[in-house]
Amino acid sequence: MNGEPDTMLAPVLRNLRAAVFDTDGVITDSARAHAAAWKTASDAYLAEHPPPAPGQRRPFDVRDDYRLHVDGRSRLDGAAAFLASRGLHPPPETVRTVAEAKERLFAARLRERGMDAYPGTVRLVRALRRAGVRCAAVSASRHARELLARAAVLDLFDVLVDGVEAARLGLPGKPRPDLFLEAARRLGAPAGRTAVVEDAVAGVEAGRDGGFALVVGVARDPGPDAGQRLLRHGADIVVRDLAELLV
Repeated sequence: MNGEPDTMLAPVLRNLRAAVFDTDGVITDSARAHAAAWKTASDAYLAEHPPPAPGQRRPFDVRDDYRLHVDGRSRLDGAAAFLASRGLHPPPETVRTVAEAKERLFAARLRERGMDAYPGTVRLVRALRRAGVRCAAVSASRHARELLARAAVLDLFDVLVDGVEAARLGLPGKPRPDLFLEAARRLGAPAGRTAVVEDAVAGVEAGRDGGFALVVGVARDPGPDAGQRLLRHGADIVVRDLAELLV
């Protein structure tokens, strides 16, 4: 704890002016709850509307389908992407129905139990703040503010750009970088001096395409391919836990 404030940060994080953190799966342990809600809503729809090809008639997979199709995306984009993966292209109102069913399920889970923040993420954010690095939280979810507040970490972030703000400003979701760029703008830092921290393929693609100084991938999945997938899609480095970036 002695010395200059940045002595606890790994060298790759020094000289940054800002850092932007995804919320679900990076700050809070909420990705599993999102995935479970997606599975319940999606499987209910598939049971009533079986995909045309036998090979597509499989239920929502909480690991692969969540990561590939819905993680990091807006609810509507995620629902449309998943249904398309099963050969289904329903009208927008049907996509909205599936997305809203997922939303109700997740909101009920959040009200009942809340969510926890990852201790390693909290330690890293505090170290960044001590080093003078401003921090933002970003999420496509409209529940992000409540999620962070109930995890007792909302006050660690100088800025929050969530699904409510994205809708108000008309910002497209990931893999477009607009959410991250808006967060960096509010932090008063150029993308070239800002890090993005993400656990989703769509998120690391957004960080790469936004011209950010560093894209940190978080691969909490114990599977051997998770880290390599993030690296292939734009992460500069991958860690299992963000405490690995403290020295």
